[in-house]
Amino acid sequence: MSSLFKGACWGILVLAMQPVLASPVPTPLPTAVEKERKAAAPDPMIGVVINRTVTVMGKDFYQYFAANWRDKEMSERYSISIHEKPSAIRGSEMWVQFGQRKVFHTFMSPARSAVKEASAQAAEIAYKNVVELEVQRLLFQDKDLAQEEL
Repeated sequence: MSSLFKGACWGILVLAMQPVLASPVPTPLPTAVEKERKAAAPDPMIGVVINRTVTVMGKDFYQYFAANWRDKEMSERYSISIHEKPSAIRGSEMWVQFGQRKVFHTFMSPARSAVKEASAQAAEIAYKNVVELEVQRLLFQDKDLAQEEL
């Protein structure tokens, strides 16, 4: 036999004779108390206002909107996102999404003077639309449609 083949066989034999390492100790299954605690813990993503703006005017809109949104009763139950699509001609297209639905949509002129008032109105309209969507979701149930399809 060739020396290369003998060396390969010797290496396999050495590997086969090495002790097998013990596998890590499995973690115990969670107890009923741990399951209840996890179920009772609130979702950390509830009540988040996400900023998806890119311009200075968009950042101002977000700050004023978020302040007005947090003043609304029970607004901490809903997660929303504020989006902006800037345009050189029209200013910025702004919209607010709840889930996968737009609850507010507008075009803002490049002048930043009206941002504070517009964001207050946007927060009011978006809040009313979010509450209406939630009421519709709770009242209307269909076996053929999933929750996000309603």
